[in-house]
Amino acid sequence: MDMPTDIQHQAMGYDRTATMFSPEGHLLQVEYAEKAVRLGSASIGMQCANGVFILADKRIVDKLIVQKSANKIFEVDSHVIASVTGIVSDAKVLVERAQVLSQQHRITYDSPIEPELVIKEVAGVQQQFTQYGGARPFGVFIMVAGINGKKPELYTSSVTGNYFAYKANAIGEDDEKLREMLREKYKEDLMIKKGAKIALDIFKEVQGKKFDINRFELGYISNEDLKLKKIEGEEIQEFVR
Repeated sequence: MDMPTDIQHQAMGYDRTATMFSPEGHLLQVEYAEKAVRLGSASIGMQCANGVFILADKRIVDKLIVQKSANKIFEVDSHVIASVTGIVSDAKVLVERAQVLSQQHRITYDSPIEPELVIKEVAGVQQQFTQYGGARPFGVFIMVAGINGKKPELYTSSVTGNYFAYKANAIGEDDEKLREMLREKYKEDLMIKKGAKIALDIFKEVQGKKFDINRFELGYISNEDLKLKKIEGEEIQEFVR
């Protein structure tokens, strides 16, 4: 009797390193990392007419944890933010790399970095860890949002190092359901408050009884002041009214 494919892969050792292709052409460690990412808490990002925002579920329910210490939205520069899903400790290495790049760009060129240069750097590092032995892939998806001049931009990179620009996107748990609802409700002329309300309503619908506003944080940057503003919990509910 033939063995199942996944058992064959384990027997032959195709899943022991990120650099070995299986006979079907898969990098199994990379695929396992992508599965780990989809167990992480979700974020929704959106380009709006007057800026860009990311709404993230921190999924922290322990009352003993100081909520502000459990961030899912990180400031890369005053005009660029990032959110992550998957193994957050992995992501912090990449975020710090992006922060250093951003500051080096300001010192070298005396101008703010373009958001696409940030995601290019992050995606490049992620790709390297799918190609070289001795280390596992980064188990994270990273969403980068920012303002380029007066234009809002949103990007997402995957475990493989691929990245794409989006008008709106979701990463993490139930990402397919979240994206499907975004396709129905997103419009290019949305303002930040309206877009954030739509994102919050999508989370409410998808999470159902598990939804808790106190688990969420919102980071947004407007085209006018190019400064990150962050709010959490009940403040988000007040903001989107």
